[in-house]
Amino acid sequence: MAKEKSIYVCNECGGNNPKWLGKCPHCGAWNSLEETAGEPSGGKQHRFQSLAKSAPVATLADIESAEVARPPPGQEELDRVLGGGIVPGGVTLIGGDPGIGKSTLLLQAAEALSSRLKVLYVSGEESGAQVALRARRLGLDGSRVRVMAEIQLERIIATLDVEAPAFCVIDSIQTLYSDALTSAPGSVAQVRECAAQLTRMAKQR
Repeated sequence: MAKEKSIYVCNECGGNNPKWLGKCPHCGAWNSLEETAGEPSGGKQHRFQSLAKSAPVATLADIESAEVARPPPGQEELDRVLGGGIVPGGVTLIGGDPGIGKSTLLLQAAEALSSRLKVLYVSGEESGAQVALRARRLGLDGSRVRVMAEIQLERIIATLDVEAPAFCVIDSIQTLYSDALTSAPGSVAQVRECAAQLTRMAKQR
């Protein structure tokens, strides 16, 4: 299997270059090149090809639709923000200032959903022992919540394949890194690539 190589894309003109330069050779903009994952060599399909679905153009009123079951985490405000609950195949970003309680909220949601769904909590900021300690402080049972402390994207994806959870928390996307890129965790390129790969996996399930 061919390994993806990084390329550097200009955020001003979209031109790409095989290595980082201070000045874009295409448009002349300074400090505009950002690292991103390239495509495998050898004429391989684009890695997101499986998400491309073509359908004939149709009139909106003629398209059949059905309500999708949305398992609610059971927290009134979170349920409201999520439109009633978790959408299968959906990806939701929870944002907020450090220390505002995002991890606590998501751990409580994972616990509530674990009685109905298979749940995996991936922690990039805390060890498994720290997550367990927080769960006990909150009075959570935790007997049905699977926990993984990891920041490497490829290992997380391999675990998702094996565990096949119906609901997964990634805490947080800024701690992850992919081997396809050389930049540090939390960089724009890493966040973009990791988020894209996780979204791709969610949509395929």
